[in-house]
Amino acid sequence: MALPKSLPRIEKFENLAYGMFIHWGLYSQLGRGEWVKCLENIDMTEYAKLKNSFYANEFDGRAIARFAKEAGMKYICLTTRHHEGFSLYNTKGLTDFDSMHSPAGRDLASEFVEGCREESIVPFFYHTTLDWYQESFKNNFKEYIDFLCASIEILCRNYGKVGGFWFDGNWSKPDADWQESRLYGIIRKYQPDAIIVNNKGLYAKGAVGHPEIDCVTFEQGRPEPMNREGMEKYLSGEMCQTINMHWGVCTDDFGYMSPKEIIENLCACRKVGANYLLNVGLTAAGRIPDYEVATLCRAGSWVNRFERIIRKARPCGVKGAGSDFVLELDGNFYLFIHNLAVSGDDNVVTAKVKISPRIFTGLTSTVTQARWLDNDEKLKFAQNSDSGLFCLNATPYPYGTNLVVRVAEVFKQAY
Repeated sequence: MALPKSLPRIEKFENLAYGMFIHWGLYSQLGRGEWVKCLENIDMTEYAKLKNSFYANEFDGRAIARFAKEAGMKYICLTTRHHEGFSLYNTKGLTDFDSMHSPAGRDLASEFVEGCREESIVPFFYHTTLDWYQESFKNNFKEYIDFLCASIEILCRNYGKVGGFWFDGNWSKPDADWQESRLYGIIRKYQPDAIIVNNKGLYAKGAVGHPEIDCVTFEQGRPEPMNREGMEKYLSGEMCQTINMHWGVCTDDFGYMSPKEIIENLCACRKVGANYLLNVGLTAAGRIPDYEVATLCRAGSWVNRFERIIRKARPCGVKGAGSDFVLELDGNFYLFIHNLAVSGDDNVVTAKVKISPRIFTGLTSTVTQARWLDNDEKLKFAQNSDSGLFCLNATPYPYGTNLVVRVAEVFKQAY
């Protein structure tokens, strides 16, 4: 059965590969996560008073975009409005529950977009479909949908070209008429090349939705290979994940990921051709916290080292064992090797392994050469082209090096 051809906008999106998710809102002032209003049953009248202390005095859209670029990310998705209902953009009179009517007095979405463009980062807009602030969400859903569509039209028409729209919240009313065709039609009218995502929820990983959707989500879980046979449209995949246990900033969350885990998660995404959208929760004042800065920069050094392969190479028919996998680009294969030992004097390293044979299947092309990309070391290999069996003698890291995931380039014979 034929596979659908990827649309140009989806192909461009897949080449971005790695992006930053930013959760920021009134909840950031409380430092207990983005669901604090709901989970702690805070009365909305009291909660809404947080608007009066929202200054955003440390928010710098360009500085954030510049940092994302240094961290190896190509796009940023900002929560223009989260479930609390507070908007980080000028709602043009739809509501006064926005940053323009706070002490910040600024259109923060505009500053975000401008900063992204100055640093060649693609801006995406997250927008909730669930709203705890608007009474119409509970009492007059048709009126609420009018409000939601008007909100999205503002974002479509006033910020220039954006990379995409990332929706979240339809799972809150699974039987409601969300009028998705109407909503997405607004985007297609004003932003025809925008990627449209609508998160199906934590437990609906990879679920396919409305025909206008361009990308399915894998929230807080590594993506599975997508079976696109029989699909009318090629769909991309994206894993969204928090760097700790919360989307919004939390002062009492100490469970952070390491650079090693971030590298491994990015690789797991690219193994199946999916993007990786990694979240940070900004502080109340609007900056990236120190730990996230250090961790993302360290992981970014790895990403930038293998940037071309991470962004451009795609899954192929060659399979590895365990976590190892293979991508293909421009006729050559790239073997992603996990869990290598470090070599060195017996007094400083525990591993005595000189080589680590790694087995791959499905490689029927004749291989002429294999080498590590990081230091150009030539590697020995054996293969049976008829069966597709390929064995690489993966040498350990030299002392002073541990890339977490090491990439070998395998050259095929030209015909």
